Amino acid sequence: MTYEQIVSFHGHSCPGLAIGYRMSRAALEALQSLRAEDEELVAITENDACGVDALQCLTGCTFGKGNLLFRDYGKQAYILYSRASRSGVRVVYHGNGVPRELRSDRPARIKKILSAEECDLVSVTRVTIPEPEPARIMESQPCASCGERVMSSRLQERAGKLLCIPCREQH
Repeated sequence: MTYEQIVSFHGHSCPGLAIGYRMSRAALEALQSLRAEDEELVAITENDACGVDALQCLTGCTFGKGNLLFRDYGKQAYILYSRASRSGVRVVYHGNGVPRELRSDRPARIKKILSAEECDLVSVTRVTIPEPEPARIMESQPCASCGERVMSSRLQERAGKLLCIPCREQH
């Protein structure tokens, strides 16, 4: 998938998307892996910024398939885990190859991120993590208050009634 295709998905080109593109390509290359069709790969993102769209497009890991996990650490870091090889890599953006003076020149910054040597942008390290569980499909049940169907694992009991999180917070 090209950067232009990812821009089309995301809606605009920006430094964050370019960073995510480079990080995701580095992770796939380090694992010697192709894009996941199903749950062959699992991605763990440590941020919820623009680059995660590139991560989804390039790796095939998505929230909908259950193989994209979010850890809100605020770091420009991803772990990509291969179920086939039972190995993972952690990619961290350090951006040493992008001069500070380019921060105010968005197009030049994007161009530099896309053209810099990988080692000048990211560090890639092998990691050992417990194999992430496969995505679970949970039965839905109606909330006793609003009647909307809710994944059973998200229902919470209050006064003997099973409530969705918003209704539980209101009562």
